[in-house]
Amino acid sequence: MSEKESQTVKAYRSNEFLGSPDARPLRILAEYLEPKSRFEHYKIEDTIVFFGSARTKSPAEAEAALDAARKGAGGEEAVARAEMQVEQSAYYEATRELSRRLTTWSKGLDGGERRFVVCSGGGPGIMQAANQGASEAKGLNVGLSIALPFEQMGNDYITRELAFAFHYFFMRKFWFAYLAKAVVVMPGGFGTLDELFELLTLVQTEKIKKRLPVVLFGTQYWSEVIDLKAMDRYGTISPGDVDLFFRTDSVDEAFDYLTQQLTEFAMEIPGATL
Repeated sequence: MSEKESQTVKAYRSNEFLGSPDARPLRILAEYLEPKSRFEHYKIEDTIVFFGSARTKSPAEAEAALDAARKGAGGEEAVARAEMQVEQSAYYEATRELSRRLTTWSKGLDGGERRFVVCSGGGPGIMQAANQGASEAKGLNVGLSIALPFEQMGNDYITRELAFAFHYFFMRKFWFAYLAKAVVVMPGGFGTLDELFELLTLVQTEKIKKRLPVVLFGTQYWSEVIDLKAMDRYGTISPGDVDLFFRTDSVDEAFDYLTQQLTEFAMEIPGATL
């Protein structure tokens, strides 16, 4: 082999090419094929997806932050924000408990197949709580992380073999929607609203044809943040669209609703369907 031949790099081994604009289709395809391969290997047929704020703290973290705020120089505003974090930490515990119970339920299903695996966005806050609850129930769980400049990628509770790191938001959203058989939406910000409304749009337009129960957890928060009745009144959505989800503040109600819906509409339809 000549020296020139030994220095020639195959295209699929060229980091310079793979990172270039010309190779973008390959990178997009990789974020479809690599997760697909892993999901098939670990027999992940469908998921229960949890959305919610990355900023929601656990009760212990929130109490510690409140104590620090009271001792710090931030004044009343800092204390008020910390007190709100303590209040919001209830959603962390609700997420953790609901995820744990759903995982225990799914592991007890007949047939020996792995069904309805908890899946989150892989980050901190509500996402971590979902993975933590599933981990505490000794169940496999999925984390679909996204590379962001201000957020950690991959919390400590995700099943190691099912921790994914995405560059493209739309490929991450594809895997949320494609495998989901149910969705739980806790209070969250722009990202949570983006994910919620994209799924609702897909259901509304019948691009998602499967039954997809959606739980909006936290009635006061969602009634203040989203006024769907106003959209109905203005005629920008259909009257029935306000019934595309189930609102509750109760882990018991959410668990009963989801298990009933999954038992009735998804049990006999294994696998990912849109």
